[in-house]
Amino acid sequence: MKSPTEAGRGLTTRLRTAKGRTTASQRWLERQLNDPYVRAAKAAGWRSRAAFKLIELDEKYKLLKPGQRIVDLGAAPGGWTQVAVQRAGDRGKVVGLDLLPMDVIAGATLLQGDFQDEAVEQAVLDALDGPADLVMSDMAPNTTGHNATDHLRILGLVELALDFADKVLVPGGAFIAKVFQGGTEREMLNRLKRDYATVRHAKPPASRKDSAEMYVVAQGYRGEGKQR
Repeated sequence: MKSPTEAGRGLTTRLRTAKGRTTASQRWLERQLNDPYVRAAKAAGWRSRAAFKLIELDEKYKLLKPGQRIVDLGAAPGGWTQVAVQRAGDRGKVVGLDLLPMDVIAGATLLQGDFQDEAVEQAVLDALDGPADLVMSDMAPNTTGHNATDHLRILGLVELALDFADKVLVPGGAFIAKVFQGGTEREMLNRLKRDYATVRHAKPPASRKDSAEMYVVAQGYRGEGKQR
């Protein structure tokens, strides 16, 4: 089977008119139209091209397994949640959490709220019916265009996601989060290496080459987790 990039090679679509569009929006629309992952996501029924990033990370690191309890932070529009449901299977439990409302995803529990809220944290654990095997975060802040500022902002989100994972993960569990190039700063990396058996950085093929994003993949959680 061809990958999305192989299937889309040699195909180019241009917008017929740029009337009423800024140069930036024109470029964005043309990129979307010519992105093989966008076309492949639509054909496969994934809600976003980001689904392929998780699929590729899973194929490399074997993160998703049947029967797992999985939390997807910042889940909207739901591409990662869809993949998690498919790979966790009927015996698994998947919770997608976001500040924004989401359309129903069969097989998943979707919650709207802030994961820093204790009531929301409890709602996640209740929906999972136990501690999580995997906490995922594809969250990113609104970018400013200033690399240093954007890097600090996303590291702040990762820190919060890590705090959440510390409260809900089962020993041996895993954590995935989006970071920007430059990876995780020393203090956070030391924390990850202390709390997880293996820590890696990865840029899946579905991540655009001109994007600064990459992912930290931490496996073998050493903590006790909070089994409420």
